[in-house]
Amino acid sequence: MGDISEHFNRSEFACQCGCGFDTVDAELLDVIEHVRYYFDVPVSISSGCRCPEHNKNVGGSPKSQHVLGRAADIIANLVEPEEIQKFLKSHYPDSLGVGSYDTFTHVDTRKGKARW
Repeated sequence: MGDISEHFNRSEFACQCGCGFDTVDAELLDVIEHVRYYFDVPVSISSGCRCPEHNKNVGGSPKSQHVLGRAADIIANLVEPEEIQKFLKSHYPDSLGVGSYDTFTHVDTRKGKARW
């Protein structure tokens, strides 16, 4: 049991530089819980919040949703990223940022829709 939702702890979303930034958007949590329930497997957060300095160090966009606590890069056990990407695009056709990568899926709760 998580401390901010049924399956997630705030620490999973914390900036990896150790600065303490750990803001998480409630809508983002709902989306990731939806992924968790749909596939019925654990979902890991490989990158959540990023302070501006850490975001710059990892090559993130200056306008990254990670800096706002509105983005996460996720991996689901035993589920190919392509399947997660298809799920998100079909269940949220007019919203979310969904980044399709070979080893993970980026999801964010920006206003509007973005795909890459």
